[in-house]
Amino acid sequence: MEKPEIEFKRKIYDKMIEWKEKRAPEYALFLKGPRRVGKSTLANKLGREKYKTYIEIRFDKAPQEIKDIFVNSLEDLDDLFEKLQVHYKTKLYNRESLIILDEIQLFPPARQALKTLLEDKRYDYIETGSLASIKRNSKSILKPSEEYPLEVYPLDFEEFLWAIHDELTFDTLKRHLENLKPLTASHNQIKKLFRTYLLVGGMPQSVLAYVKTKDFSDVDFAKQQILNLYEADMTDQEEQNPDTLKNIFWHIPSELSKCKN
Repeated sequence: MEKPEIEFKRKIYDKMIEWKEKRAPEYALFLKGPRRVGKSTLANKLGREKYKTYIEIRFDKAPQEIKDIFVNSLEDLDDLFEKLQVHYKTKLYNRESLIILDEIQLFPPARQALKTLLEDKRYDYIETGSLASIKRNSKSILKPSEEYPLEVYPLDFEEFLWAIHDELTFDTLKRHLENLKPLTASHNQIKKLFRTYLLVGGMPQSVLAYVKTKDFSDVDFAKQQILNLYEADMTDQEEQNPDTLKNIFWHIPSELSKCKN
């Protein structure tokens, strides 16, 4: 996969490198988190920067013959890896390649196959998945104990500042806090930046819209698209009343507005 036009610096990336150096190949890295929080982007970044080659298997797009190998080819891993290399036109190198199992909640048998794949120790593995769907789709699956979970969150304020190429503001805040010194001349500017962060939010798509255009209508459009995905996910919940879930979700802003400072 080609490098994105704009790629944000994320703190969790250092933890991913630590997993590669200290936990792989005994453990698969499991990037968990809500939809559109940047899990797949982070996994691809690690594959691109820290491995000789990598393959990303997107279970929202993978053909059935690729899914079948995680069920039918576990007794012949040479055959399994050969089929992956041919389909994705990518050569895998022993201990130098990464396999990304993206949106693994859409095909739980691949998650169950990890125990066998990890015992082989040829390659490293990253799983990505959204939390609600993982819990819903994996009830009948024996979950592998060889997972190293990392929770992926939206960009925090410091990461937002990095995204807009501001490397000074957070250091200034930290220094004043450590020295118990009040902010003076820069106080209003920092407050303005924090208000901007609150308006944009930390989801990568909304931050990207702000970085590209500085137009808050574009930011709001990006956020609405994410909210629409979340509403669709709630509709898919089988054990809960979707209308109740959506009612709670859409009432969060009005409830927060009642909070006192």
